Amino acid sequence: MIVLAIDTAGVDCAAAVFDSDTGAVLGRVSETIGRGHAERLMAMIDEALAEAKLSLTDVGRIGVTIGPGSFTGIRVGVAAARGLALALDVECVGVSTLEVLSQTSPESQGLILAAINAHRDEVYAQAFQDGVPHGEPLLLELDDYLARAAVPGTVLVGSASALVSDRQAETGPDHYPIEIVARIASLAKAQGKPKPLYLRGPDAKPQTGFAVSRA
Repeated sequence: MIVLAIDTAGVDCAAAVFDSDTGAVLGRVSETIGRGHAERLMAMIDEALAEAKLSLTDVGRIGVTIGPGSFTGIRVGVAAARGLALALDVECVGVSTLEVLSQTSPESQGLILAAINAHRDEVYAQAFQDGVPHGEPLLLELDDYLARAAVPGTVLVGSASALVSDRQAETGPDHYPIEIVARIASLAKAQGKPKPLYLRGPDAKPQTGFAVSRA
């Protein structure tokens, strides 16, 4: 099966074409752009398909990162993936960025705590035991995360790990290979349309004081 993987959940914008039968990445494009995912994504999908010497009609499944991460980026990726899946009549699966981060660890066994610095003394985190999710993804207070990170034998991955030695550390954005997104998507069980994984409300709030009343 040919899987098209899309990632716009963070500062990176990436697309990959993956053959699940051989485990080979046939084409990939990834750029760190910060913003502007909507303007760049479709061209990157075309570039990845061109590198793979395939067309959209060859795609049998689409995988997309659903967060946690950038609100705007996640919306762009999920909307694009769902739209393409509908047009191609193929399955579409969501992939958690925390699961992707957990698989960047060289450790495949034991307890892995994947965590993203959400700032404001908060952390997006999820534990994985022997590669399997161990609990749901959570938005933790920093002190709670630090307590979990201090459990002996816990392997830490993700930007929030720098906060263990310095809770005021200036952490950079999280990066991960799009190939991992593709591999997870190829194995995931389709469970309806993927939805954004928002663990915290958006920064922008409606100005209710200026709302026009409806008759």
